[in-house]
Amino acid sequence: STVGLQLPFFLLSSLKVVLSQFLTKDQGQFPITQNVTVVEGGTANMTCRVDYNDNTSLQWSNPAQQTLFFGDKKALRDHRIELVRASWQELTIRIGDVSLSDEGLYTCSLFTMPVKTTKAFLTVLGVPGRPEITGFTKPAKEGDIITLTCTTSGSKPAANIRWFRNDKEVQGNKEVNATGKSFTVRSSLQFQVDKRDDGVAYTCSVEHVTLSSPYMTTEVLEVHYPPYLEITHSLIIPQEGQYFKLECVSIGNPIPEPVLWSKDGGELPDIERMIVEGRELTITTLNKTDNGTYRCEASNHLGTSSAEYILFVYDPNALGQHGPDHALIGGVVAVVVFITLCLIIVLGRYLARHKGTYLTHEAKGAEDAPDADTAIINAEGNHVHAEEKKEYFI
Repeated sequence: STVGLQLPFFLLSSLKVVLSQFLTKDQGQFPITQNVTVVEGGTANMTCRVDYNDNTSLQWSNPAQQTLFFGDKKALRDHRIELVRASWQELTIRIGDVSLSDEGLYTCSLFTMPVKTTKAFLTVLGVPGRPEITGFTKPAKEGDIITLTCTTSGSKPAANIRWFRNDKEVQGNKEVNATGKSFTVRSSLQFQVDKRDDGVAYTCSVEHVTLSSPYMTTEVLEVHYPPYLEITHSLIIPQEGQYFKLECVSIGNPIPEPVLWSKDGGELPDIERMIVEGRELTITTLNKTDNGTYRCEASNHLGTSSAEYILFVYDPNALGQHGPDHALIGGVVAVVVFITLCLIIVLGRYLARHKGTYLTHEAKGAEDAPDADTAIINAEGNHVHAEEKKEYFI
């Protein structure tokens, strides 16, 4: 009958609803976890949750499959691992002072039939050690080839090294080596030094995701080089009776000293007027006998250098007699200007005079002619006398 057919259909529909609810509940039984990233030495919280749980225990185990906690019961004796929260829906543990060896896949298990598991990966970032610069032995000599090497260890992932010469970045040669789970990074600079490198600061900067600001270390170069000397003087035109100073300016490392002064290849002739104070030679009152070649010399352990200055003392009276020469030059210039003006005036008059020459064609015969033909005849006749009608303007 119709009622008999409806009953099996109703039972089938009910069975489908029950099975659907069971499957939905069963799917919700899988644990829920999240991957965790922590800096070495920090703390990692590992959390496992379930949506439905019929009083079934949760368990955390480490990458070696050692049980850490089964519910609220601690299974591994490790003082760094603590229970944060334990319930039927959640199991959270804390791992303190995390090391690189703690990295790996952790497993959360729900002890149903069958057991359901979910994994979470714990990533541990290795903090790089503070960098060190090696390879430089102070002092270097000009022309030496030196190698600076900056090293940092313990980073994960591998740290980045940058070099700076004072404030300008320079490129180094990088080398990365794995040491267990961490990395050792080296970067080297090789170059030939000269006196311009003396006092230059080379800075190694280490950058890494775990650092809020780079680690830095600096090596200041000390370069020894031979001396170089030059002489400066206090007067452009030294004159008799004046105070005069020479200074021996030197560069070199170490500083070249002492400075030795001489005149014309011998000792200073007048030590009462010629006073030496360190690098300076002062002549208190110049006279003609001071004319000559003055030489300063200094040395360090890398060499000796010298510089010369030729002194000529002028007679102030002779300088004064040269004054009329300037006046003579001024007079010559004035004469040249005057002659030029005269030429301009004469040329102007000449041009104006020739510009005023013209022929007069208004002959009376042409003006009084009764007709055109007569006017033309009269005008031609007047043309013959054109030379008589030139006018000159002065």
